[in-house]
Amino acid sequence: MSPPGNEKDIQVTAITSRTPPAVPGMADIDAESWAALLTPRLAQFTAVARHEHVTRAARELAVPQSTLSRAMVRLEDDLGIALFARRGRSVSLTPAGRTFLGSVEKALASVEQAAEAVRSDADPATGKVAFGFLHTLGSETVPGLIRAFRADHPRVRFSLVQNYGEAMLDRLRAGTLDLCLTSPVPDAPDLVARRLDEQRLRLVVPDDHRLARRRRVRLAEAADEQFITLEPGYGMRRIFDTLCAEAGFTPRVAFEGEEAETLRGLVAAGLGVALLPPPTVSRPGVVELAVTAPRAVREIGVAWLDGHPDTPPVAAFKKFLLSRRGQLLA
Repeated sequence: MSPPGNEKDIQVTAITSRTPPAVPGMADIDAESWAALLTPRLAQFTAVARHEHVTRAARELAVPQSTLSRAMVRLEDDLGIALFARRGRSVSLTPAGRTFLGSVEKALASVEQAAEAVRSDADPATGKVAFGFLHTLGSETVPGLIRAFRADHPRVRFSLVQNYGEAMLDRLRAGTLDLCLTSPVPDAPDLVARRLDEQRLRLVVPDDHRLARRRRVRLAEAADEQFITLEPGYGMRRIFDTLCAEAGFTPRVAFEGEEAETLRGLVAAGLGVALLPPPTVSRPGVVELAVTAPRAVREIGVAWLDGHPDTPPVAAFKKFLLSRRGQLLA
């Protein structure tokens, strides 16, 4: 409570204990419109509620007292309920105002936390990169890339996502990934993609297979085999189907899976053959043959959403990846 004095100098007459009249049409406002309508005045409301005095709140906010008084009246009018009661030269919250204040303080705290989070993620030294990559690049290639990058950016954080190509492109479009390593290199109007490297594919056969003593093979020589391959939707599946068509046959698919090493295990069990990128570690029970025709490779590239502004850590990691062109898989 302020000390008694000349009350005519204290412009709090706009804050009263009356119940403001309902504004025509306000009951029809949907939930999304309430946020847009009320948000600009919430910080002002909390300042008045905290000080219980318009003059002191206006001084803190560096706005004219009359402007703040009118804002509070408009807030009450919009809500259709009194938030403040006048008591002498001070104001106090009504029960409705106190209820409103509790929720407003939580909302503003959430906004503050969100702002700090995005500012932290964009920090050049300690920010975050949301990076997606194919499962087959996860055991060696990506850890090596991140280790090399963090030699110069030791505190940059990563949110890592392993998935198949189409799923990662969907995440790029949804804004939950900044960059991804994928294959084939996408060609889409809303994406930017750069080829970084290529990886030779091999025909994987059981170690007792009729072709197991060979070092090289034409893909057409396996036309009568049962194939084990990735499910439709995977980039490697599209490459496999295309190469078989170029070799002049439609493959007989016996098993479909989601992970290359699982497919190798099925090959080792004698259940078929597979066309796969080379493994990180040799697997017993299989032989890997170079494919001489058609040229069996998969291109690997980096993709990002066109027109999407980069934070400093994302820009730095993108530049690093592009500098690895031709050496990504080394």
